[in-house]
Amino acid sequence: MNLLIFGATGGTGLELVAQALAQSHTVTAFVRNPAVLKTRFSHSPANLRIVTGDILQREPIDAAMAGQDAVLSTLGTKVLRANTIISDGTRNIIGSMQQFGVKRLIVETSIGVGDSKEQMSFFFGKIFLPIVLKNMFADKEVQEQIIQQSELDWTIIRPGRLTNGIKTSTYRSGLDKKISGKISRADVADFMLRQLFEPTYRQKTPAQAY
Repeated sequence: MNLLIFGATGGTGLELVAQALAQSHTVTAFVRNPAVLKTRFSHSPANLRIVTGDILQREPIDAAMAGQDAVLSTLGTKVLRANTIISDGTRNIIGSMQQFGVKRLIVETSIGVGDSKEQMSFFFGKIFLPIVLKNMFADKEVQEQIIQQSELDWTIIRPGRLTNGIKTSTYRSGLDKKISGKISRADVADFMLRQLFEPTYRQKTPAQAY
């Protein structure tokens, strides 16, 4: 498949690109800093195309969108002040998908967004998030709303606390509110790619953890 990946230089994004290439997908990685990808994939695989751009601008997104079969997003930000970077970028992505007739959208957000707040640990949900990540999660809330209000064929994946562990392909996932805990970025990427061919969670928000 022709896959367009946003957030391709983040922890999950790099895993997503690597696994998609290994599965022989044709990957277009949309990035602000191509040096990160060029370092990781120094052998320049034939099925990898890198597009440099800003998610807050439609023109480069449109240039990357043409001819894609599906879009995967692991967008994140390290900005802790109030901002709408991720939601505004997602709005641009959806607009471009609609323009070019691309229907399938698979997005990583987090446990703690939407109706999954009670799945967070006490420390993270009651202390760390309200003090440190409040603005980041507020933007993720808006991001999810934008996706859910679209007419796209979407899946929003809400992983637990992310680690740099290896891919195990063995984890819990689903709509069970008891799912919580940690999960490796490699296994999040594994689960996202499985959704390309798995209809179970279309128009749904599954959580994922070990």
